[in-house]
Amino acid sequence: MFIQVLTLSIIFFLTLPFFFLSLIKSSRSKKPSMPNVFPKRYPLIGSYFDIKSNQSNRLEWITRILKNCPSATYTLHHILGYRQIFTANPDNVQHILKTRFNNYPKGEFFINVFFDFLGNGIFNADGEAWKFERQVSSHEFNTRSLRKFVETVVDAELNDRLVPMLSGAVTGKIVLDLQDVLQRFAFDNICKIAFGYDPECLLPSLPQTEFADAFEDATHLSSERFRAPITLTWRIKRVFNVGSEKKLKIAISQVRDFAKKIVREKKQELATKSSLDSVDIISRFLNSGHSDENFTTDIVISFILAGRDTTSAALTWFFWLIHKHPEVEKEILKEIKEKSDMLVFEEVKDMAYIHASLCESMRLYPPVPTDSKRAMADDVLPDGTVVKRGSVVTYAPYAMGRMENIWGSDWEEFKPERWLQRDEAGKWSFVGRDPYTYPVFQAGPRICLGKEMAFLQMKRVVAGTLRRFKVVPAVEEGFQPVFVAYMTSKMKGGFPIKVEERGKLD
Repeated sequence: MFIQVLTLSIIFFLTLPFFFLSLIKSSRSKKPSMPNVFPKRYPLIGSYFDIKSNQSNRLEWITRILKNCPSATYTLHHILGYRQIFTANPDNVQHILKTRFNNYPKGEFFINVFFDFLGNGIFNADGEAWKFERQVSSHEFNTRSLRKFVETVVDAELNDRLVPMLSGAVTGKIVLDLQDVLQRFAFDNICKIAFGYDPECLLPSLPQTEFADAFEDATHLSSERFRAPITLTWRIKRVFNVGSEKKLKIAISQVRDFAKKIVREKKQELATKSSLDSVDIISRFLNSGHSDENFTTDIVISFILAGRDTTSAALTWFFWLIHKHPEVEKEILKEIKEKSDMLVFEEVKDMAYIHASLCESMRLYPPVPTDSKRAMADDVLPDGTVVKRGSVVTYAPYAMGRMENIWGSDWEEFKPERWLQRDEAGKWSFVGRDPYTYPVFQAGPRICLGKEMAFLQMKRVVAGTLRRFKVVPAVEEGFQPVFVAYMTSKMKGGFPIKVEERGKLD
């Protein structure tokens, strides 16, 4: 706290004269006042005061600004001339993620912020390191055996834990936090898929587990570094090992020590045989000869991060939206009824209406609402925005999902049909959008490797849950959930639900 006060005091006294000069200038101006949409900018500190005052609703604030910009792109000025460009323009997104891909890496700032947690893992790497990890990972993700393993893991967690838990909630008339349940479900799955370890988060007692809690703390506190208006604050706290940085250091140590322990055990097993019998991701890397402990630890932590909160965030908002739109739920139930009780891969793949509903849910509530890159050299975006070397360029899927020029005047509506068309027989078929208009899974060379795995998991959960149960929010009339974003998005305060047994699908 002392460090934050000291930092803010220095800024205050340095900028006070400029602030009063600006007020005097404004009071003498005869120009009519403009709508209070765009932030005010001052010498030295840029738009610090607006950035600080909108810290709790930053996403909505940025979205409002972009919706009022002709090209959906805005340059935000931070302290000491540091610039951040926000865009919800598909042409600019394509330019950043594909056309000039090499000019827009994650950058030193992002890597430094998350290095303690992610190390050189694929989601925190650039250049040759990223290319190597991407190549190795792509090979493993494209194997049929991994897809089959994912199906087996998800089905076991669904049938042995999630469905019995929901059934118990029906019998006991228990209110569940569906967001918490789905996070536990996803964490169990991704840990088993990543390194063959079952944290057992979704047991009936909903236990607190050290690894899961440490991972949550590491994720949340690392993202707070990134969101901090003044980076000097967390850097000073890290030097003195106090406050949030002390807690972060402990959490990261717990996560990395546990992951390294798993890696060592598997390396010892591999030393006694020609290959590992298990087919989790770590075993696949070790079997392929990638035995460096730090490499495998970094990459598996990245995969856990990617798989832990993204699918659970998407499903949380999905279940909220279908409750608000019973006509959509009716169509989903109709599609589920056409499939067998024990879904096979082709049936899951063929669920066009559920796929469209998930895409529409993620349009409005993307698991990763913004993503940033840093310009390596001066550039000009397709809309004419000038990008200076070192500037952070952020594209915003959350804002893009709210753009009338992209989605039409009905953009506020939850409408899966915008992703569908009927064939001559009246059957729905999915019609995707280009990834630069809908960059929920990134786009270009860094497009998400686990996209198909995510849809496989989500569609199985939707079908397995809604076939037997009706999910009813346990909230007051008129309740409106709040979308909050850290590294991934969440529903503020959780999602309390009651579960009702469904009779026949009609």
